[in-house]
Amino acid sequence: MTKIVDNYNAFAKINLSNARNENESYEDYKKRLKQNKAILKLYNQVGRDNFKEMFPNGVQEALNDTEKVVHNS
Repeated sequence: MTKIVDNYNAFAKINLSNARNENESYEDYKKRLKQNKAILKLYNQVGRDNFKEMFPNGVQEALNDTEKVVHNS
């Protein structure tokens, strides 16, 4: 019997650290903390499997797609 390995990483390339980066403005820092809190809250509410269905390529891709739509409008 073989094990199926799931390499899904929902938070790849997402900075979940509470520490402020050297080159990060205070406004960007607060925005990132608020965004991280919302992402983690959703993850905890729906669970890993549902989260994977919602974001099959990870959260970062969804954020990038949203940013593109906002800037093109």
